[in-house]
Amino acid sequence: MLRPKSLITSLTQSNSLVLVGLIGANLFFNIIANSGFKLSATSSNWRGFISWQIIGNLAGFLAVLTLTGLLHHLPLHVVYPISMGLAIIGVQLVAARMFFHEPITITQWMGSLLVVGGIILISKQ
Repeated sequence: MLRPKSLITSLTQSNSLVLVGLIGANLFFNIIANSGFKLSATSSNWRGFISWQIIGNLAGFLAVLTLTGLLHHLPLHVVYPISMGLAIIGVQLVAARMFFHEPITITQWMGSLLVVGGIILISKQ
């Protein structure tokens, strides 16, 4: 198992494309899963509810698979905060703001910046 001094160090190694791809895929599937659950919750009929539940759960399963792939290359204490932090930011900015046009307050923007700062601090050892 790779034990990098920081995420930056590990990304400069030979498996950098794999890691970037897994992080991007994990973020993508987290956004799709949460968007699917939101669409399921607001569906006006059972067919929409079930369809979006299936899509959300399938995307969630794929997110777990990409998380497992990341854990193959990096330690848990690095992978978990990065994947969860990016998921929070991705769902808030992409799904909530862009797809569902939900307002984001200044306090929520500040919280997002703190999450980004936390990701940076945790990824450095």
